[in-house]
Amino acid sequence: MKILGIETSCDETGVCIIKTQETEAGGNLTVLGNQLYSQVKLHEQYGGVFPMMAKREHAKNLVPLLEACLREAGLYISKDKANLSPSLDKEAEIRKVGAVKKILEREGNLFVELQKLLETIEKPTIDAIAVTNGPGLEPALWVGVVFAKALNAVWGIPIIPTNHMEGHVVVSSLIKTENKNEYSIIETKYPALALLISGGHTQLVLIKGNLQYKIIGNTCDDAVGEAYDKVARMLGLPYPGGKIISDLAKKERTEFPSKKTPYPLPRPMIHSKDLNFSFSGLKTAVLYTLKKLPEITDQIKQEIALEFENAVLDVLTSKVSQAIEEYDPKTIIIGGGVSANPMIRSELQKICNKYNINFLVPEVAASTDNALMIALAGFMNIKAGGQTTTDFRANGNLSL
Repeated sequence: MKILGIETSCDETGVCIIKTQETEAGGNLTVLGNQLYSQVKLHEQYGGVFPMMAKREHAKNLVPLLEACLREAGLYISKDKANLSPSLDKEAEIRKVGAVKKILEREGNLFVELQKLLETIEKPTIDAIAVTNGPGLEPALWVGVVFAKALNAVWGIPIIPTNHMEGHVVVSSLIKTENKNEYSIIETKYPALALLISGGHTQLVLIKGNLQYKIIGNTCDDAVGEAYDKVARMLGLPYPGGKIISDLAKKERTEFPSKKTPYPLPRPMIHSKDLNFSFSGLKTAVLYTLKKLPEITDQIKQEIALEFENAVLDVLTSKVSQAIEEYDPKTIIIGGGVSANPMIRSELQKICNKYNINFLVPEVAASTDNALMIALAGFMNIKAGGQTTTDFRANGNLSL
């Protein structure tokens, strides 16, 4: 089965084509084409993602990325205009063009650019389109949703709407093989526990069986990735700040391994009886600490970065350990952009070793938003009997 994945939930425009094959052990996946455009440089001036700019950039980049992806996958087949049948149903073609134009009427030049592409290529041999319909920034989500619907209108390829967070869960099941662009899809042992950590989410999810989710812990305020970015801004560091904070913390940890922190920070909700999170108070504590200082030197930035990251690690590992004791999972999964953090990966691996639990973590490149995880989630849903449809909307607050 060949699946086209489309991802536009935030500031990454992703298009990917995968080929899947079911096996007794789970399945095999080949990435035929994978294109990703990051808008990070454009949003730096705002210190965060500006939704309407993200929407415009998605509309501008989807057609070039689709064309590049089709070429990479060997699915770009030029139309031979000389061989076009004179009996072609022109009225049907006109109706298709009209339908596509109506679908894309609010997306600037997206219709014009897509029409140019469609005039040059034959319908590709793709079995389904998986598109993110939530959660995320709703203006950004809509661009991907209507783009998928436009492709459905002209090519008749069925669509399966896909949950962005589910993509972050299932991409951890990909294990790279020795062959380039090929992966094994391993079967997850259930029940499983997923820690989803990103700029918009901090969740603990109990997975009772294949694609069966129950959220057992959530953030009460800021997501952990959001807290990283806000603390970075307080320290005068550029957006996005997560990796920069992590790098500073690593430097301080390496240079002064036994040093006691001069700026202790709280561990919010670490002793609460539930599995929820809170990072707003931690962020505020950093702000108050900085206000007391006459100047903020590079050394102070390192010290605060380390203590902030240690506080995050303590909270995350404490909640995961508590959830393990309560639910006795056979597998731990982490996903989301913040899962690329090497210390978080390392500490969770230690917990899994302690409890003798399987640990699934995506490749660092697949941790951030991408279309590979959406295509894979689409395949998983089709495999589980999920229905294709065009009757769906973008939903910024879509839950697992």
